[in-house]
Amino acid sequence: MPKDFMEKIVVVGSGSWGTALALTLARKNCFDVVMWEYNKELAEKLEKTRENELLPGVKFPDNLHVTNEKENLFKDAKVVIFSIPSQVLRGVVAQFSNQLRSDLLIVNTGKGLEISTGMRLSDVIKDEIFGKYHNNIVVLSGPTHAEEVAMGLPTTIVAAGKYENAKKIQEIFNSKVFRVYVNEDMIGVELGGAVKNCLALGAGIADGMGFGDNTKAALITRGIKEMIRFGEKCGANPETFNGLAGIGDLIVTCASKHSRNRYVGEKLGKGEKLSDILNGMKMVAEGVPTVKAVYEKARELNVPMPITEAIYKVIYEDKKATEMVEELMTRELKEEF
Repeated sequence: MPKDFMEKIVVVGSGSWGTALALTLARKNCFDVVMWEYNKELAEKLEKTRENELLPGVKFPDNLHVTNEKENLFKDAKVVIFSIPSQVLRGVVAQFSNQLRSDLLIVNTGKGLEISTGMRLSDVIKDEIFGKYHNNIVVLSGPTHAEEVAMGLPTTIVAAGKYENAKKIQEIFNSKVFRVYVNEDMIGVELGGAVKNCLALGAGIADGMGFGDNTKAALITRGIKEMIRFGEKCGANPETFNGLAGIGDLIVTCASKHSRNRYVGEKLGKGEKLSDILNGMKMVAEGVPTVKAVYEKARELNVPMPITEAIYKVIYEDKKATEMVEELMTRELKEEF
């Protein structure tokens, strides 16, 4: 398709995941991809160097451009993709809400819950846009590390939302190396992506304390039980958590060297201070705020989540990880654990 007739797609956010998705779309050579970066100097640097230092060595295709300009950003676009940290998503969406149209699909790729409200991110978006656009929202989530997606390694992911809209996103993203499955259970897909980040902190803590594969297998397996209990109480289909957006994402986040949340947990398990760990990172570990939101929501709903509770206490109550492990291992063996 000649470049002048390519359809426009906007990616709001130039972090590693936003960039990886922009690269995925641009490489199909069917779209003009515009990536918006809030920092003007960084936007100019990305456009000039044609590379994101968070994904070193991966050059931008000619049909991928970066801008800091907000005015008319969504004009002529077919899809807008928000790839923004969960705790600032609301403010960013509000900045662009006046540019939305009935024919514009809104895709959210962030994973977490808003800490101040406990809301899922699709509901945060709904809060900031007109009701007539609510059905246009699609969630994209699954076992996907930006580093591997940017390299073009085979990846699978889930598009969740109103069926016809999720199918459109499937068609837009599908390629030989990026396969998209459709699921109408947006609640389950979003909660899977949120809770797995919390549990990955626990997996990292176990690694930092020198525990082995037995421990991690137990944490992942029992963690899935917590995820399902929490999801069902929130209205999700429990089957969703047996798929890519649940156990698939949990496995990769708990085990991978690329996982920011596992990394933070590992440092905590070695005795480092959370503030020092976060200050030394260029990217966001979504599990840190999300574990507080999930813990508080679980208490509100009376859902037993002992692993999540233990992780919360290590991070927010400064409990020793050794004490939390001992508490979990001596806990009375009831169905909830």
